[in-house]
Amino acid sequence: MTIESLRAYCMAKTGTTERTPFGEGVLVFDVAGKIFALTSLEDIPARVNLKCDPERAVELRDRYEGVTPGYHMNKKHWNTVLLDGGVPQREVLALIDHSYNLIVASLPKKKREELEELRR
Repeated sequence: MTIESLRAYCMAKTGTTERTPFGEGVLVFDVAGKIFALTSLEDIPARVNLKCDPERAVELRDRYEGVTPGYHMNKKHWNTVLLDGGVPQREVLALIDHSYNLIVASLPKKKREELEELRR
């Protein structure tokens, strides 16, 4: 998966915005102001930090060498996923979905309802 395909997939999610609050080299994707994915534009191979359920995070780290505790993030709730092909693309896409859904579920009811309206 490339940074371009990662960006396209994240931006297709309802209510997603992209920004660079940590400098031009770090691209952040958020929904309602809460981050669900971030990536360095300079890392080779490319990688992305994604929020993850703590139990699932540990299981993924055990299953894939390309999944490690979140770099510069809360290691319990975030994973860093290499985008070099070691983690199947369908799994990476599922992890992006999981991260987005965790963030949406944590939003206040009014924000969730606003996102639901945007989906229609």
